[in-house]
Amino acid sequence: MTAETTPETATTPKPSVLFVCVHNAGRSQMAAAYLQHLSDGRIEVRSAGSAPAETVNPAAVQAMAEEGIDISANQPKVLTDEAVQDSDVVITMGCGDACPFYPGKRYEDWKLEDPAGQGIEGVRPIRDEIKTRIQQLITELLPAGTSTN
Repeated sequence: MTAETTPETATTPKPSVLFVCVHNAGRSQMAAAYLQHLSDGRIEVRSAGSAPAETVNPAAVQAMAEEGIDISANQPKVLTDEAVQDSDVVITMGCGDACPFYPGKRYEDWKLEDPAGQGIEGVRPIRDEIKTRIQQLITELLPAGTSTN
């Protein structure tokens, strides 16, 4: 049996997820960081914004640091058609019609409060809701028996 036909050696491409919000400074940064962390790198993760901010929201950085995840060096990125085309799942968080649509992609719109302008007390519940959604997403994208907590 060749490597191509042996089930044990067959490789499945990593699923890829793109998180999009307006500024790519809060919700999408937290979601991307959680997915990267909780999937142990088994899912390709991207994030972008339709109108990216200059820096990541300091309250989001602080909220994620409380979870042991450092996003302080992250930089908001502009949303590109290529990022959407290269992703299997596109999760929007209030970017409206700015996100390009391509047939064959899985699209979800997560209704989450915007952490912009909020202190850490306001950002924690948003962070916690994102974590819950990310844990569910991981169970959907990774085969049974390989999901993380």
